[in-house]
Amino acid sequence: MHPSSRRSQFIAATVLTLLTVVGCASKKPQPAVYQSESFQRETPFVTWSTREPAGACELGKRALLSQGYQIDGSDPVRVRGQKLFQPKPDEGVTLDITLVCLPSNVGAVVYANALQTRYALKASSASTGVSVAGIGSISLPWAADKEALVKVGEETVTDPDFYRRLFALFEALDGAGVGSTELGSPDFGRTEGGR
Repeated sequence: MHPSSRRSQFIAATVLTLLTVVGCASKKPQPAVYQSESFQRETPFVTWSTREPAGACELGKRALLSQGYQIDGSDPVRVRGQKLFQPKPDEGVTLDITLVCLPSNVGAVVYANALQTRYALKASSASTGVSVAGIGSISLPWAADKEALVKVGEETVTDPDFYRRLFALFEALDGAGVGSTELGSPDFGRTEGGR
């Protein structure tokens, strides 16, 4: 073997090794998501009510219904609501809110969790393959394109202001009065004269 070709091979192998080492070193693994979970004592996901758990969740159900959420389930201490949004013609978002009402020393503690799921309209074209003996196979594009909403992301809503607005609506409905008639009382919605 000629000395210059040996030298070229050595240089090529050294460069390849260095590139591999640099490439591996630059790809630091990202920390796992659970490592940033802090489990803080103060949290935006909770509020308290002087009502019993079933009454607090009923109030939560009314709050969600008043904002256009579809309510799912009939558990008296767990409420699920969903609202659909379409921010762009080819994009959809669902907002799912779950309320869990548990007993506490003041009446009930209400835990809220909102999950935002994003969808995008994706087009996919179909193709078909034809195989002919002796010639081989041919792939032909199919004329029909199909569009479907595909989930592109999902995350828990962690914005404290979102939960403050939700819980402020609870409080407003809990103490809301129309004239001297409270919302939710047997007289609410009646006109004067008892009708």
